[in-house]
Amino acid sequence: MIQLTDSAVTAVKTALSRATAPAEGLRIKVEAGGCAGFKYMMGLEGTVRDGDTVIDQDGVKLYVDADSQPLVSGMTVDFVTGLDASGFVFDNPNATSKCSCGKSFG
Repeated sequence: MIQLTDSAVTAVKTALSRATAPAEGLRIKVEAGGCAGFKYMMGLEGTVRDGDTVIDQDGVKLYVDADSQPLVSGMTVDFVTGLDASGFVFDNPNATSKCSCGKSFG
């Protein structure tokens, strides 16, 4: 199961409240690519798709497709803000390597 930190929950709720299209939660997906082999993809989502696992955490729904589920199981997602960058940070126990930007893993 994926865990969201309190700051990640707040960031997703803020994004949902500002969405122009109907959205009920956040889709987290893994695709081939990036400099380390796989890359994280995220986006607001309005519907459940066949094969999705739906996780409800503190009022935020996370949608994870069947292919991505084993690659993100046990992952913690945080949202950080800093002087030079802000965004989601992934702590994935399944990653054997990751790129310097933190958005790609192997």
